[in-house]
Amino acid sequence: MSINSNVTLISTAKNWLEQTAIDQLNQVSTLPGVVKVVGLPDLHPGKTPVGATVITEEIIYPHLIGNDIGCGMSMFLTDLETRKIKIDKLVKKAENILDLKTIPLPESIGMDTDLPFAESIGTIGGGNHFAELQTTASVLDNEVFKKLGFDKDQVMLLVHSGSRGYGQMILEESIRLHHAQKGLPPASEAFKWYLAQHDAVTNWATLNRELIAYRLLKAMGVNPFATKLIDCFHNIIRIQQSGNNPLYFHHKGAACTMQEAVIIPGSRGSLTYLVIPTAKIELSGYSLAHGAGRKWERGKCKSRLETRYNKESIKTTKLKGRVICNDPNLLFEEAPEAYKNIDAVIQSLVDFELIEIIATFKPILTYKN
Repeated sequence: MSINSNVTLISTAKNWLEQTAIDQLNQVSTLPGVVKVVGLPDLHPGKTPVGATVITEEIIYPHLIGNDIGCGMSMFLTDLETRKIKIDKLVKKAENILDLKTIPLPESIGMDTDLPFAESIGTIGGGNHFAELQTTASVLDNEVFKKLGFDKDQVMLLVHSGSRGYGQMILEESIRLHHAQKGLPPASEAFKWYLAQHDAVTNWATLNRELIAYRLLKAMGVNPFATKLIDCFHNIIRIQQSGNNPLYFHHKGAACTMQEAVIIPGSRGSLTYLVIPTAKIELSGYSLAHGAGRKWERGKCKSRLETRYNKESIKTTKLKGRVICNDPNLLFEEAPEAYKNIDAVIQSLVDFELIEIIATFKPILTYKN
């Protein structure tokens, strides 16, 4: 496969990548002001390449991080003890949630009545977004595991969600009002406007994940005030000085590594990895894979899987995890088979010496609504 000189591909021969996604990397690398493009091992095609980081100077491209500005993952330590889990009881309570919006939020959260898209905050959304209870499967570095606040005897809650329409509005306005698809130079008012809106949306998305955790735990009879241990963004523009010139890092489906640790989940039927970036992380544009990456197009999933599962069997994974989802099509679209092999993705990161694996987690209940 041929790649342009300013493109770096973080992948090994055992990790499958589509040529279409690599072609998209090459196309993006020719945009004015692009210094470097990084394709991560979960790379797959989208409107722009997903699982990629694009580094520019003297210009930013809002469309490269897309409409779900601030999308990311938060990991919470719950009060639920692993040895006391009653999975059937938790499943029943989760099944009884008609809509997360019906679960009231406490006054202590400090909800602003003027908050944009207030009617959507605290909800998961569709696509690959989810909330998932997980138990510790293995600990490879107990010292770091404990330092980060994890406890193998407690159940974790992983929340993956974003800006729920708010980011879509900002992207559309940036294109309609400022022709942002052509790029925004730092001296322009449009550049300042977009970054101000971008920061507001990313803060909104962080709060959204916290409120999802609160509502879901409350509905399942667990202390809703869980401790957030990790929050990492997948769709974000980050500014970093390089000498006298700032560089603009466009993360699109790429976990930003400017925090101590990163969570990389597979599908609902595979393990989640807790990792820390190494000193070599600059090679990948200070980014890591954000998950396994899609293997199949959504429209092809049901026809490929409907003879393998019935409407009940698809709600249990090979790891014995349970899935709560009221949308039959989404159940097939997000089936484990639709995703790449997370172990191959992780191994690519290890082979490039970008991460140290701290622990793995096993999904026990995946909630999508």
